[in-house]
Amino acid sequence: MEDVQGRADYRRIDINKVGIKDIRHPVRVRDRTGYEQHTVATFNMYVNLPQHFKGTHMSRFVSILSSHDREITVESFHEMLAEMTERLEAGSGHIEMTFPYFINKRAPISGVQSLMDYEVTFIGEMHPDRHETWVRVAVPLTSLCPCSKQIAERGAHNQRSLVIITALMNGFVWLEELIEIAEEEGSCDLYGLLKRPDEKYVTERAYDNPKFVEDVVRDIAARLNEDDRISAYQVTSENYESIHNHSAFALIEQDKRGYDSPFPCV
Repeated sequence: MEDVQGRADYRRIDINKVGIKDIRHPVRVRDRTGYEQHTVATFNMYVNLPQHFKGTHMSRFVSILSSHDREITVESFHEMLAEMTERLEAGSGHIEMTFPYFINKRAPISGVQSLMDYEVTFIGEMHPDRHETWVRVAVPLTSLCPCSKQIAERGAHNQRSLVIITALMNGFVWLEELIEIAEEEGSCDLYGLLKRPDEKYVTERAYDNPKFVEDVVRDIAARLNEDDRISAYQVTSENYESIHNHSAFALIEQDKRGYDSPFPCV
C-alpha cells in the first residue's frame, strides 16, 4: 500500500512538533526511601517534520511506547527518546512523561502520617547539538499576604499556591529534594492529615512567615543558584487569591551555563 505520509509536500514549511498527546502507560519510579512506586504516566511524544515530508508515522509512536517494558522507568525513558528520534528519521525529538508521585509526610506536631501527591514531569529533548532531560515538580503550598498582615487588625488573608520548578540537572537530585525546596520557601507546606495541634501550628507558622508571590520565586531561585547540580531552571508561583477574582503570578528563569537556550514552556 502507498505510504501517504511519505509523499512530498510542496508548501515548504517545517513543523516544529508533530506526534501524539495524552496516551497513558504504566511507569515505575524509585523514591528516596529505596522503594519503587508503580504509577501511571501520561505521555506526549513529538518529533520535528521537515518541509519535504507530508506527514509523520503516528503509529510508530505507540509502537515505541509499547515495545518497552510493561512499566517504563527513568532509564528506559531516555532510551525511548533516542529510539523515537531515530525510527522517525527526525532531527529532533521531545517526550513528556507526567505522573503522580507520592510522599509519606508526618504532621508537624502529632506526627500522624499521610500521603501527599505531587505532579512530576520528565521532559526529554534530543537535538543534533544537545540532549537534555528536564525534571518538573508541581508543589502546592500555603502563602500568607504580608500586606494583609500589616494593615489588618485581626488576622491576614492566605491562599493556596502552586509552585512549579523545572530543572536541568548535571548531577543526581532526588525528586524529594526539589519538592522540599519549594515547600520550605512557602509560608507553610500542606499535609494530607492534621490533628488540632497541627492545625494550630500550620496556621501560626503561615502567619509568622508571610510571603508575596515574588518572595517565593526569589527565595527558591536563591536556593537553586547555590546548588551546583542544577544547570538551569525555571520557577513559577501562582497564588489562587482568596479575596481577589484573579491569581498572582511570578516567574524566574536562569541558565547557569550562560546559554541562551529555550526553556520548557510554562
